Amino acid sequence: MSSHDDEKPLDASRLIDQRITELGDWRGELLAHLRALIRKAVPDVVETWKWRGVPVWEKGGIICTGETYKAVVKLTFAKGASVEDPSGLFNASLEGNSRRAIDLRQGETIDEQAFMTLIRNAAALNAAKAKSKSRS
Repeated sequence: MSSHDDEKPLDASRLIDQRITELGDWRGELLAHLRALIRKAVPDVVETWKWRGVPVWEKGGIICTGETYKAVVKLTFAKGASVEDPSGLFNASLEGNSRRAIDLRQGETIDEQAFMTLIRNAAALNAAKAKSKSRS
């Protein structure tokens, strides 16, 4: 396991800052923008760093990850198949039983209100699952 896996939140936030800076292009700008929206939607979200360099946002479980590739910034929602997506933002990983993703390419924008609603819905789903586990 690398020293960056499962970093403490403060360290993870620094590593995410570093990733954004290292990218130094539209992907870093987009990741920074999406991160700000996630923090606005769920102010007490916890940032973690997993799987050798993937920013992760959690509240009661994983909300989403923020991967960057050459041509796309991908936000993967761990329980996306169960998350209400009234605006139809999910456009990738649609065939799986649990995950769903949003792929954004250079120049593409996202409906900020719809995205923040999706983030809140994912956090609420985590909270509901945690509550049902504590009852059993």
